[in-house]
Amino acid sequence: MPAPTMAHRTDTPAVALGPTAVVLGVFSVVGVLAIVGLLPSLLLAFTLPLVPIAGGIAVVLGAMGIHHARRGAGRLWVAIAGTVLGGLGFVGVVALLFMVSV
Repeated sequence: MPAPTMAHRTDTPAVALGPTAVVLGVFSVVGVLAIVGLLPSLLLAFTLPLVPIAGGIAVVLGAMGIHHARRGAGRLWVAIAGTVLGGLGFVGVVALLFMVSV
């Protein structure tokens, strides 16, 4: 008899929301650190246009990851970490742009 084709709870794409949010959140925070000057300026050329986008997407994916983790698909701490990192990166870029424009 062939193996059952029914999906398991951990086979859902919702499991990938938290780790994706973490990766994008780390990218966003690294971009903010490059903008501030704590990391090499060569890194700034690659990260500047994508930092606010990565931060915003990390917050959205992390929030959805939290929603699905509370229902049993995925890890809650990973989704929370991705949301926090994405929020830090996004707010950091917006605050820096606000300070420059004033």
